[in-house]
Amino acid sequence: MRWIPLVILTAVVLWALRPVWRRHGPPARAASRRLDGPATSGGQRPHAGLRLHRRRTPAPNPFEVLRIQTRLSAVADEVRALERDETVFARAHHLEATQVAYDALLAEACVLAGVATRPSAPGDEGERFREEVELAERGWSW
Repeated sequence: MRWIPLVILTAVVLWALRPVWRRHGPPARAASRRLDGPATSGGQRPHAGLRLHRRRTPAPNPFEVLRIQTRLSAVADEVRALERDETVFARAHHLEATQVAYDALLAEACVLAGVATRPSAPGDEGERFREEVELAERGWSW
């Protein structure tokens, strides 16, 4: 039973050192393993300095991605329903509003997925198609 306080003490110390670990990165041993590789003719490793200073972009929140995908699906269904039903009052207005909402959600999805977007006029179907294809290539579905 003497090992329980030791485990608790170790966990507390590791938790207290967490901010220091994040600030300084992994230990030197792990960093040196990443730099291993073939040396160039000048004796230097290729791109060694770039690897140390490259910043990683944080992964998007999966719940935010799911929320966007769900909303995209709902708005896309609404656009399809408006295109099918010719008896809707002010159909053109509703269709335009839902397409603008869809384009806004698509732009937000592109930001989360890291897809480059171009400024375009509302209703630009070519740009919309390009964004949809690039999101689908990155595994998005709606």
